[in-house]
Amino acid sequence: MRQERTSEERAAARSGWAVGIATALYGISFGALATASGLDVWQACVLSLVMFSGGSQFALIGILASGGAAAGGTAIASAALLGVRNSFYALRLSRIIGPGFWRRTAATQLTIDESTAVATAQTQPRAQRIGFWVTGLVVYVGWNIMTLAGALLGDLIGDVKAYGLDAAAAAAFLGLLWPRLKARQTQAVAVAGGFVATLLTPFLTPGLPVLAAAVVAIVLGVLNLFGTRDDPPHPEAIPMEREVEP
Repeated sequence: MRQERTSEERAAARSGWAVGIATALYGISFGALATASGLDVWQACVLSLVMFSGGSQFALIGILASGGAAAGGTAIASAALLGVRNSFYALRLSRIIGPGFWRRTAATQLTIDESTAVATAQTQPRAQRIGFWVTGLVVYVGWNIMTLAGALLGDLIGDVKAYGLDAAAAAAFLGLLWPRLKARQTQAVAVAGGFVATLLTPFLTPGLPVLAAAVVAIVLGVLNLFGTRDDPPHPEAIPMEREVEP
């Protein structure tokens, strides 16, 4: 007999759908910008299927757009560095996901900012699991559908520089980043990283300023120089104490 969901479990599912759909819509921007950066439709789609990390994907195509194939190495390194954060999310989500090889393998692909935020925002173990799986699956399916749609659209548009859209990858990445800049520490990290990247851009090849900015962000993040107890928590910073043992 199917267990009836509690009010929190239903709320977790609704949050998962809402966050998932809103996030998935960014996929159309990625698809269009990926083809504008030199990828073909299938390369853009495979990138979303395999990498599946919005920040890393936009960073990758942004560097490729500015430096071409010669910037491939630094583009991959920058994208990988941004994707490392998902490994830390996995540590937080381990108790929520539970045991089982296949379950954990599937969860690995769905461990992103949004699924982590919705899951850890719940207080009941089952609601946490529902929030994680609903959000992750909705984003994954929707993101890949929108990537295909955007890639086909971008393929039809052709040279985006003719429309003044060649800087859109950076703008899209900023759109993903902006809602997370609520605490003083994250604001300081963003400003410092942006300053370093801007300062080094005229002197280094495309991609290297991003790596340098990432190093600065890591140092400031580890030291927590500007963090205070008064900073409002953002979804990715919800402490483990809010989780309940199954």
